[in-house]
Amino acid sequence: MDPECAQLLPALCAVLVDPRQPVADDTCLEKLLDWFKTVTEGESSVVLLQEHPCLVELLSHVLKVQDLSSGVLSFSLRLAGTFAAQENCFQYLQQGELLPGLFGEAGPLGRAAWAVPTVRSGWIQGLRSLAQHPSALRFLADHGAVDTIFSLQGDSSLFVASAASQLLVHVLALSMQGGAEGQPCLPGGDWPACAQRIMDHVEESLCSAATPKVTQALNVLTTTFGRCQSPWTEALWVRLSPRVACLLERDPIPAAHSFVDLLLCVARSPVFSSSDGSLWETVARALSCLGPTHMGPLALGILKLEHCPQALRTQAFQVLLQPLACVLKATVQAPGPPGLLDGTADDATTVDTLLASKSSCAGLLCRTLAHLEELQPLPQRPSPWPQASLLGATVTVLRLCDGSAAPASSVGGHLCGTLAGCVRVQRAALDFLGTLSQGTGPQELVTQALAVLLECLESPGSSPTASADGAFTQGHRAAAQRASRRRWLHGAGPGPLVGEDTSARRAPHRAGPWQVQTLCHLPLSRQQTTLEEGPRASWDPKEKVPCVNWSCFDVEIPLPGLWVFCPPYLLQVLKKAFQATLRWLLSSPKTPGCSDLGPLIPQFLRELFPVLQKRLCHPCWEVRDSALEFLTQLSRHWGGQADFRCALLASEVPELALQLLQDPESYVRASAVTAMGQLSSQGLHAPTSPEHAEARQSLFPELLHILSVDSEGFPRRAVMQVFTEWLRDGHADAARDMEQFVATVLQVASRDLDWEVRAQGLELALVFLGQTLGPLRTHCPYAVALPEVAPAQPLTEALRALCHVGLFDFAFCALFDCDRPVAQKSCDLLLFLRDKIASYSSLREARGGPNTASAEATLPRWRAGEQAQPPGDQEPEAVLAMLRSLDLEGLRSTLAESSDHVEKSPQSLLQDMLATGGFLQGDEADCY
Repeated sequence: MDPECAQLLPALCAVLVDPRQPVADDTCLEKLLDWFKTVTEGESSVVLLQEHPCLVELLSHVLKVQDLSSGVLSFSLRLAGTFAAQENCFQYLQQGELLPGLFGEAGPLGRAAWAVPTVRSGWIQGLRSLAQHPSALRFLADHGAVDTIFSLQGDSSLFVASAASQLLVHVLALSMQGGAEGQPCLPGGDWPACAQRIMDHVEESLCSAATPKVTQALNVLTTTFGRCQSPWTEALWVRLSPRVACLLERDPIPAAHSFVDLLLCVARSPVFSSSDGSLWETVARALSCLGPTHMGPLALGILKLEHCPQALRTQAFQVLLQPLACVLKATVQAPGPPGLLDGTADDATTVDTLLASKSSCAGLLCRTLAHLEELQPLPQRPSPWPQASLLGATVTVLRLCDGSAAPASSVGGHLCGTLAGCVRVQRAALDFLGTLSQGTGPQELVTQALAVLLECLESPGSSPTASADGAFTQGHRAAAQRASRRRWLHGAGPGPLVGEDTSARRAPHRAGPWQVQTLCHLPLSRQQTTLEEGPRASWDPKEKVPCVNWSCFDVEIPLPGLWVFCPPYLLQVLKKAFQATLRWLLSSPKTPGCSDLGPLIPQFLRELFPVLQKRLCHPCWEVRDSALEFLTQLSRHWGGQADFRCALLASEVPELALQLLQDPESYVRASAVTAMGQLSSQGLHAPTSPEHAEARQSLFPELLHILSVDSEGFPRRAVMQVFTEWLRDGHADAARDMEQFVATVLQVASRDLDWEVRAQGLELALVFLGQTLGPLRTHCPYAVALPEVAPAQPLTEALRALCHVGLFDFAFCALFDCDRPVAQKSCDLLLFLRDKIASYSSLREARGGPNTASAEATLPRWRAGEQAQPPGDQEPEAVLAMLRSLDLEGLRSTLAESSDHVEKSPQSLLQDMLATGGFLQGDEADCY
């Protein structure tokens, strides 16, 4: 212990045991306990107590003071357990009868403070620290602590009850490992006395008619088998497995969730092998007796095991597939090729759960889909994997949710009514449908999957048709959808739905650009009524932030009564549909430079972009933002494909994305910047036709304008990221005049108040450094040392280029930035520059000596955040002198330290706690 802390310790102990003094908060007591644990790890606890008797006095006074605060009492119990963890210190404290007074029946158990959960928790944690040696086992048995632990398992505080069960497992493991006499316990031998008491208690609880008692016993066993992999656990299972199996004979099965956890924990234990028949028999019985809610997790856990009997795996997979099998058999959707899904028998309890209520049906299907999604990518998944059947079942579930599935029985009709509009099931099904993109399936089913994804993107709440036809390339349903989308985009409003009575259909209500802008700023609850009320005189469109010129695209807003915004629950479905669509498109086989993307994808892309146009024009900003993110990801992976380029350029998507650079919502502007930057990198930001010549002009001035004047940080950060990617990838706007490009961007970024923009400016500067002087060398000790690559131009010219773009001014000002991440990044950049220059022999041949005087005069101005000289006026020799004069390694070490590293010291903690009690005067306290 430090002398400074040792000097403060007596006063602190006096404060803690004095009820009249203000008590430090629990956070300080927790930090103080952590410090004592650190001290005891490095030295003997007995020596510590002998050198600092105030600690023993603290524990003694705790026994005498009756009105001590519960926080200090809990701290003292845990502190005593920390000291007694060392056996010699345990004996030392036993001599003074301190431990029986703290943890025995005469201690806090009889006080009023025992009613506080914090005290009970401190008592348990203190015993948990103390129970590390055989002497502790005798102490627990002699002072009735085990019985108290039994009673605390049912404590009203969940934290206390959980800690008591964990302590019981710890005591059991300690007893079985060494016994009270220090001899190891063999599986075939007699159980030690303490372990026997615990086992008797567990057996009694398993036979209890009270479900909480059964739950406590199962939780103890689950924790035991999870933490202990010694041979004695096998003997433990042999003894208790009959009691566990008897639980399956009760109706209902008590604590089914804990029962499943125990079976899976035992099955995962390396002590047991696949040849252990009793375990697998119990698991097979459980798969037959448990309800659908608990069968799914058990079946999934069995299928994830690496070693398991094949018959049990088959049974578990059939159990997992039962809900989807019921769905398929209840609709006209064909189940597909023969597979495991078709061989699954109907289960009465599964059907009952599906028909019981909407919540139970949705819960069962969501769990089933989530379990299959988790199982699909695992190497130990069942083989053969019924990809086609699962794909068809998932499409059917989505059609049940959007109301387009045709029931084949009364069960199917009930499911149609139950699942219609169920967003929860839609989200789960879309997640699993995206996962299924990693496999292959029949073209017909893939077509149906793409069709249902397109419908979810167009109408996330319900299906536009009542047809069950899965193909979007043929049939009247597809034609009606395309006609409806085209009417929406070309000014005639959405077309009638298949089977819709058009006599009552009202003409669409057109909203001007200002009206849409106003709608975007209103809360969701007001957007509907706003369209019903029409424009108001108090709304001034001139005051609105410039937005997309919606009238250019002839977008129609339907009459009142139809949703024109995306409620939160439908927005979640839309995002899931975007994610699943992206996964299917990214998983499609493609060859760079090849236009043959398969028979489905080109047609799907031609259908997709009109829907994407609709989403980019949506009044709800979250929808526009999601659509832009989808466009960015899609163009990043498909931008080089001819079919994708043709479909994109034939649409109005690039022009819409360009318009969204002026969106009133900053998140949308940022996403639009990223999307347009990606499109521009691929040459897709505008069509190549002569009428679009103006749109094909450089995007750089517009993005630079956003970086200069946008009031929000998100769009400016996005612009800097785009500029950095352009420079790294050799974009035409950056490569045309690289030095001018870098100089202009750094000049604007240096004035930005957002530290992330300045940090991204340093990233751009680092990319420019790498292109000018060569890439950064790796420091891997196992890498082969390669010869240094010469810079792209002579070193003197390269340094003059760096000075000309203002890189050094930007980097040295950032070195003294008030935001630590910026200073750290600048320090790394300058270290890279210094090491890179030092590796060239031409550095030693530089003419003239270092201009130390100039460097010393320039440094204060950089530290003040001022520009030292106009860009381009610095001389390379002055820069080199500056790099030599700065202790960059020391600065990096300083920046790596946390801002409160001084205040985190133990001495500071003790001073603060003393200041709380008024023992320190003036500025002796270090209150942070």
